[in-house]
Formats: sequence, C-alpha cells, structure tokens
Amino acid sequence: MTERPTIDELFGRCVSSAVHLEMRDMYTPEDPTYLDWKSGVNYDPVERFRDWYDLMVRTVARGVRVRRARIVSEPITDFIRHEFETTPALNLPAGEEVRWLGRSRASDLALPGNDFWVFDEKLVRFGLFAGDGTYLGQQISENPSVVRLCLAAFDAVWERAVDHDDYQPAWV
Repeated sequence: MTERPTIDELFGRCVSSAVHLEMRDMYTPEDPTYLDWKSGVNYDPVERFRDWYDLMVRTVARGVRVRRARIVSEPITDFIRHEFETTPALNLPAGEEVRWLGRSRASDLALPGNDFWVFDEKLVRFGLFAGDGTYLGQQISENPSVVRLCLAAFDAVWERAVDHDDYQPAWV
C-alpha cells in the first residue's frame, strides 16, 4: 500500500472542495497530544498541530471549502471528547466547517467501510485503521462510482449532522 500522494499533496492540488467523513470512536491511541490531554497537560492545539493548521489556512485562503463530519457513538469516548474540545481552537479557526452526528441517527444511511476524504469531487482517499485506531495507511480511488458513493454518504451525513457550535455531546 502506497502513501503517495501525501495528504499535503492532495490538498495542494485541491481547487474547490475537500470533504472528510470520520466514523471511528478512537484514532491513534499512542498520539502524544491525546495522551497529554488525557493526563491534563494544558497545550495550544494550533502549536501541537501547526502543520495541519497552516495547511488548512492556506487551502481555505485559495477558496477551497473544507468540511468535516464526524459520526460518533454516544456517550462519546475520551478520544472523541478530545477532538470535540480541540475543534474550536484548531479546526474552526483554520477555516474548516465541522458537524457531528450521533451514530444512532446514522443507522439508515449507506456508508463506506472506511473514513475518507473526497477532493474536488474526483478523488477519494480512504484512511485505513486497525481496530484499536492505529493508522495503517491509505487507499486512493478515482473510480467515479466510488467517488459518487462517498459524496452521497457525506452529503447524507452532513444534512443530518449538527454544527459544532450547536452539538451537545453526551459524556461518558
């Protein structure tokens, strides 16, 4: 499985839209930032994720609309709580639009088997993860039927999901 093109390269080529659907309750369990958050370390999310923040700012400044939808189990896991608490300091100021959907409200939606990004409605990048959330790699597809499937799934979730500012997660 190849890691080319990189996510930076995909965003660099993107000219109009990038949509991301996240469907897992745990990612990268050994991530130092997550572990710091769990242990109560106070940190600046922008400084911890400076490369991502700068990439999003540059991308949005070029006129690309970046949307992220998260399907989550409720009550939410610690990792999702970390993402929820980080979003207003990192994703939103960088220009991303973020919405949340409780998994129970997604039961009747047809969803791909993996998280994905769709760039310019032409290319899908699937993120592959182990059961514990460890990142394994990516798959790229430009197959029009796969792109349509992912866009339809994203649009269905986006329509139902709640804007970050209005979402009230249930804590564990």
